[in-house]
Amino acid sequence: RQIHDKTWSGQIHIELLGEGSNRTLVVEDNGIGLTESEVHEFLATIGQSSKSGELSREDFLGQFGIGLLSGFVVSDEITVITKSMHADSPPIEWKGNANGTYSIRNLETEFSVGTRVYLRPKENMGSFFEMDMVESLLRHFGHHLPIPIQLKSHDREVEINEEPPWRIQFAGQRERREAILDYGREVFEIDFLDAIPLTSSLGQVEGVAYVLPFAASPGARQQHRVYLKNMLLAETVEGLLPDWAFFVKCVVNASQLRPNAARESFFEDETLRGARQEMGDCLRGYLVDLAENDRSRLDKIIQLHYMPIKSLAIEDSEFYRLFVDWLPFETSIGQTTLGEHCRHQSTIRYVRDVDQFRQIASVAGAQNLCVFNGGYSYDTELLERLSEEFPDRTVERVDANDLVQDFEELTIEESEKVFELVKLADTVLQKYKCAAEMRKFAPVDLPTIFTANQSATFLRSVDQSMEQADELWSGILENVAQSSAAAGYAQLVMNYRNALIQKLTSIDDRELLAKIIEILYLQSLLLGHYPLSSQERTILGNGLLGLIDHFISESNNDT
Repeated sequence: RQIHDKTWSGQIHIELLGEGSNRTLVVEDNGIGLTESEVHEFLATIGQSSKSGELSREDFLGQFGIGLLSGFVVSDEITVITKSMHADSPPIEWKGNANGTYSIRNLETEFSVGTRVYLRPKENMGSFFEMDMVESLLRHFGHHLPIPIQLKSHDREVEINEEPPWRIQFAGQRERREAILDYGREVFEIDFLDAIPLTSSLGQVEGVAYVLPFAASPGARQQHRVYLKNMLLAETVEGLLPDWAFFVKCVVNASQLRPNAARESFFEDETLRGARQEMGDCLRGYLVDLAENDRSRLDKIIQLHYMPIKSLAIEDSEFYRLFVDWLPFETSIGQTTLGEHCRHQSTIRYVRDVDQFRQIASVAGAQNLCVFNGGYSYDTELLERLSEEFPDRTVERVDANDLVQDFEELTIEESEKVFELVKLADTVLQKYKCAAEMRKFAPVDLPTIFTANQSATFLRSVDQSMEQADELWSGILENVAQSSAAAGYAQLVMNYRNALIQKLTSIDDRELLAKIIEILYLQSLLLGHYPLSSQERTILGNGLLGLIDHFISESNNDT
């Protein structure tokens, strides 16, 4: 109708008449109406459009017929009274039945231009004609339709729809942000951390992404609330945003994305992929803006959602350079950021493996040596890329063996004092493919540290796999182990400054000393989070029992 009258303002009035089984739902609009020929053509044929040739199909939610057909879910008969705006067209009454038959007649009474649809409940469908139910469904699906919708019953009249907050002009940004966060709380029942505007020219998408107030799993696929041409499409749409954006939930309206047949999501086509990229750019741009203008809010987001931000930094060099200094990392001296570390020194030392980090963290920390843990998702990639993006920074990969090189050597006198202990330990540990060494290091309460290079760690994993393998596979693994044996020796470094190690130098009982060395070796494995082999588990149990038996015997002798 607006084609013929640009100033025309559309309206939809919905009214509930009568009570109980006599209740009638009336839906009235002041649109263009239908002529008799159009009634025959369109109300009797599902899936055709009465607007062809006048307006683009993109201007409409669906096609004539599907919505009409759905009326028969709750009614046995549907009555439509319509009057076309064409002056020579009389009011037309169309009555359709659930069995597919219909009748048409011209009306003599006066009727305003537009259309009325009458529905009465069939058996067991009365609940759909209650005021609260009708209002709830109208708000749920049509809350953001642009045409004003009024619902009325004998005792109440309500306005159904309103503009979404992202389209409303507010006095200032603060008021706008609060209104949008209130809307998100109402829709999702979550107090979100922040709200990020979303737009995309591809697909004609607009809306808001809400930053979750809790950490989300990187593998999570958030479900979004999506409107299509302002009508609710679905509340569980996935894949709308890039995979790295799992820290937000969004509400959007799309005008030119194509829904699938079930109308529960969108077809994966070039338009959707382009829209996804543009909305990802909105998220990225917002974080960049916070970095420049609101660091406190950005810090809150990073604290909760550093994983997706790290993921984006890997993909985007500009984003990496901007954000990498603010990302948190676990280090041997506690959690810190690269920026904080680089303010004091330009060399970044890291280990690639979480277990290796746990093995050396206490030793490195006691020596005030900052070692970064690169074992978590994205961390190694972020650290290794640092020198490429910032040439003035040096990145070094270290392992426990590197730390040992920095331990203090013993004097000649000290070496002579511990010679027999180290020699015995070397002999005892041969069966574990481990050598013994004595050094001075902090912390002093740590008696030993187990260090293993990559070959030694690999060899341990091969040995443990052989315990579980069948005869054929075990033979193959044995050949692998033999080829790696030369480079696969680990080290048990004993701490000369530790009181227990000092006491061991005065024990003459070599059998007892051998048991203690084995226990110290196994303890250092556990502290380094190395899994024990079946042989090592057995020796741990027997060794502890042997020590208990020894001290009980000593106690009885003293008695």
